Amino acid sequence: MPTILLVEDNEMNRDMLSRRLERRGFRVILAMDGETGVELTRSQRPDLVLMDLSLPGIDGWEATRRLKADPETAAIPVIALTAHALSEDEGKSREAGCDDFDIKPVELKRLLSKIGAFLDT
Repeated sequence: MPTILLVEDNEMNRDMLSRRLERRGFRVILAMDGETGVELTRSQRPDLVLMDLSLPGIDGWEATRRLKADPETAAIPVIALTAHALSEDEGKSREAGCDDFDIKPVELKRLLSKIGAFLDT
């Protein structure tokens, strides 16, 4: 069962997306801020991270930079999630090290396709 770390500060988004992923056979770990997301990635070693970009404390860009700078977590794919669909947000996400980018509200079929590309599901 692949494990996904969902880093999302909005409780409604977190609950909805985690339930939908669990119904599709994923184990989901939750973090509500960037710092916890980095810590859980280091300790739990998920197969993939879904990273909200607008987070309290350290934002998703900085959290991703920290994960990609650490040899222990650098290979874990990170998909950025954001309500900001501007092309510069996608560019900034990729510069920070995000492996892919998706917009909110999440279209589950599209997101599952992106997850599947990394996890061969």
